[in-house]
Amino acid sequence: MSTPISLYPAIEAVLMCDDVAAKPQQALALYASWQAGACVRDGGALYRVPAPGRPAKPPLVAPGKVPRRGLGTPAGQAALLHAIAHIEFNAINLALDAAWRFRDMPDAFVEDWLRIAAEEAMHFGLLQQRLAALGHTYGDFPAHNALWEMAVDTDHDVLTRMALVPRVMEARGLDATPPIQRKLAQIGDHDSVAVLDIILRDEIGHVRVGNYWFTTLCDARGLDPLPTFRRLLADYRVGLLRGEINLDARLAAGFSQFELDMLEDFAVTRQHPGERTPDAKTV
Repeated sequence: MSTPISLYPAIEAVLMCDDVAAKPQQALALYASWQAGACVRDGGALYRVPAPGRPAKPPLVAPGKVPRRGLGTPAGQAALLHAIAHIEFNAINLALDAAWRFRDMPDAFVEDWLRIAAEEAMHFGLLQQRLAALGHTYGDFPAHNALWEMAVDTDHDVLTRMALVPRVMEARGLDATPPIQRKLAQIGDHDSVAVLDIILRDEIGHVRVGNYWFTTLCDARGLDPLPTFRRLLADYRVGLLRGEINLDARLAAGFSQFELDMLEDFAVTRQHPGERTPDAKTV
């Protein structure tokens, strides 16, 4: 009989791995071990993670400093796919951190976020293949760190994490993907469109998981989800909307029709109570 794997040191090892090839494979292997019943939920100290393991490249810059390139050139096409690959690489870390950090949550929570980490690893691999087809690799273009900054901002409370990462940052991916697919289709990159079909399908499920745990935690704390969500958006100075909304995907991901009907009138959540803040995070 094999020796059980102590779950939390195992997650920590993957989270802090800085090898761009090894981390996705390790995330997949860890989820397989969990599914096989080989993990026990013990071991390892809990601490803040200002930065997870990541390779030396890409260089990280402020979001506004990431160069914008049009899709009219191969470099612009590759830069767009690189930006999406960077999101997926960070999403591996975000999912691992949720499973590792919030240790009072039930096994179903661990199952969800280890599965999501494995799916994000698969997405990253698909995007690496598309970059390679264009003569590039992950690390060739600058990127920003906004996703992990939100992880650090929400590492004290699982309800806040579920509200602001899946329900805001990942949900924006549901909105952004169809316009990106249309642009890629216009330049004939149907292979990348097909990859984004897979990613969009899975991301709907990821946002649904976030919605489930957010509302479940609100119920457990006796909170009304909608005003709680609005309060968190204001407290963390997070703007909710920019561009079109993928209503069908958001409905499939578990947003209520009532909440979606309100999305076009969320101005109150775009600013901290009392005044507009120039450094508001918009996602």
